[in-house]
Amino acid sequence: MKKAPVLILGIETSCDETAAAVVAGGNRILSNLVSSQVELHARYGGVVPEIASRQHLSLLNPLIDEALQEAGKKLKDLQAIAVSHGPGLVGALLVGVAGAKALAYACRLPLVAVNHLEAHLYANHLGGEAIAYPAVNLIVSGGHSELLLVEKPGSITSLGRTRDDAAGEAFDKVARVLDLGYPGGPLIDKLARRGNPAAINFPRAWLKDQGGYDFSFSGLKTAVINHLHHARRRGENIKLPDVVASFQEALVEVLVEKTVAAAGAFKAETVLMSGGVAANSHLRRRMQQRMATALPAVPLRCPPPELCTDNAAMIAAAAYPRYLNGEYACLDLNAHPGLTLEFKV
Repeated sequence: MKKAPVLILGIETSCDETAAAVVAGGNRILSNLVSSQVELHARYGGVVPEIASRQHLSLLNPLIDEALQEAGKKLKDLQAIAVSHGPGLVGALLVGVAGAKALAYACRLPLVAVNHLEAHLYANHLGGEAIAYPAVNLIVSGGHSELLLVEKPGSITSLGRTRDDAAGEAFDKVARVLDLGYPGGPLIDKLARRGNPAAINFPRAWLKDQGGYDFSFSGLKTAVINHLHHARRRGENIKLPDVVASFQEALVEVLVEKTVAAAGAFKAETVLMSGGVAANSHLRRRMQQRMATALPAVPLRCPPPELCTDNAAMIAAAAYPRYLNGEYACLDLNAHPGLTLEFKV
């Protein structure tokens, strides 16, 4: 008799998305529900931690019930509970961790603690297509820009990370300066399609003499602000599509070139992209074009846009190998807002 696949309930509350999902066998999504707080935080121009935490409190339990119902499963059908315990906003993380611990205790199920950054990597596993290793993975989101060498699942080394503003943070801050709204990434991506990416030569921080694969976008953000300030003082007509297209091109070029360089240097068999900014259409297009010329034999893998942003299916997927290895968390698990990702086995 064929053995039934392992069913894991994933819980994600690291920032402003309350999410619950049921995943079978580590890669087959039975349900994946996300309740976004974007409209709630948009009036403030960014995420307000206290408001996010309170929303998670009111949304989490009903969302878990709905995820189970959509999957056609009950709590007794599950083999494990998985939760993101960092990095993220401490109050938001605590809601998910507390909820997951309560469920695990009440249902006598193993609790699996998941690093949110590692989960973004595992979003590429959802769907079942095999990944060839070693792989280089670019994680780009609102709070993180990280370049990873993944020699095999569970064997991860950080090659470089952001030294100041993450890519998504830079998008949001530039959008705020331009009064475009929140979140900035999708708005800039859309507006940039009408602009000329070569109109303004904004700076690129290559950091070649300071580590090579690290990122820095604070100077780029400041350059955009200074350009707008000087243009307004001179009374010039500011073409917003050109400004955002040029800003986006400068940011994307650095992400693409560093990723491709790392993939070549470490002889990657696959290049992976994940995180909210990986949904950016210009980044996807430029990465495909660059790899087609520089690394034509290396495939590029990127989750569909709905799996790039924070979701619970990726939490359950990342928990699957840990469950199989018996790597369970104790019920005194705490939130770790500053959790980093660099370990090797």
